[in-house]
Amino acid sequence: MKEQIQNLLAQATGRDASDFADTSEDLYADGLIDSMATVQFLLSLQDEFDIQVPVSEFDRSAWSSVDKICEQVKELQND
Repeated sequence: MKEQIQNLLAQATGRDASDFADTSEDLYADGLIDSMATVQFLLSLQDEFDIQVPVSEFDRSAWSSVDKICEQVKELQND
C-alpha cells in the first residue's frame, strides 16, 4: 500500500516516487505537496482504493505523511 501511495503522490506532484521514501516525513511542512496537488492526490486515492475521503472533514495533520495516509486509507476501507 505504501508503494501505491508513493506513486500516487509522485503523479499528483510531478515529483519522483523516491521523494516520498521517508514515509514519516511531513509532506506539507517539507513542501512536497501543496493544496492543488492534495486535491488531485485525494481523487486518485479514492479511485485506487475505492474509498471516499470526506473533504469537509479533511484534516491535513492526519494526512501529512505516507504512514498517516496508509492509516487513514485502512480506516476508510474498514468503514
